[in-house]
Amino acid sequence: MTRALPYPLLAASLLAMWLLLNGFTPGHLLLGAVIALVASHMMSTLQPSKPHIRRWSQIAHLMGIVFVDILRSNIAVARIVLGGGKPSVVSGFVVIPLEMRDPTGLAFLACIITSTPGTAWVEYRSAEGVLLIHVLDVVSEDSWSELIKSRYEALLMEIFE
Repeated sequence: MTRALPYPLLAASLLAMWLLLNGFTPGHLLLGAVIALVASHMMSTLQPSKPHIRRWSQIAHLMGIVFVDILRSNIAVARIVLGGGKPSVVSGFVVIPLEMRDPTGLAFLACIITSTPGTAWVEYRSAEGVLLIHVLDVVSEDSWSELIKSRYEALLMEIFE
C-alpha cells in the first residue's frame, strides 16, 4: 500500500468494472480512474482494527453449530411457508441484552443471525448493549434471548474477547 494508491487491487477492480459497464472511451476511462482513486482513498479511512483471536479451536465448533442451525431453520421456515407448520405463527421483535462489546464478534453475530432463515438483525444500541432482532416464529422471547446468548454470544466471546 502506498499513500497515493492505498488499495491498488480495489482501484483496478473498480476501474475495470466501470469500463465493463459503461464501455471504453477516453472520457469513461478518466472518470472511472477518478472514481476508483477516490473510492480507494475513502476505503483507507474505513480500515478497521485487526481482530484479536484468542481461541482458534472454537471457530470450527462455532461453524458447526451455525451450519446445523441454518439447516434446521431452513426446514422450519419451509414448513411455515408451505403451510405444513403451525397454524398460528406469531412473528415479532425480540430485545436481547448483550455482554459482548468486541466489534468483530458483533459483526460475526450479525452475520450469523441474518443468515439464519427466520431471523434478522434489526438494531444494536451500543450505549446500552442491547440487540433487537426480528423473528418469524416467536415462541418465547426469553427462549430466543437465551438461545442467542448461550449458543452464539458465549462462543464468540471466547473466540474474540
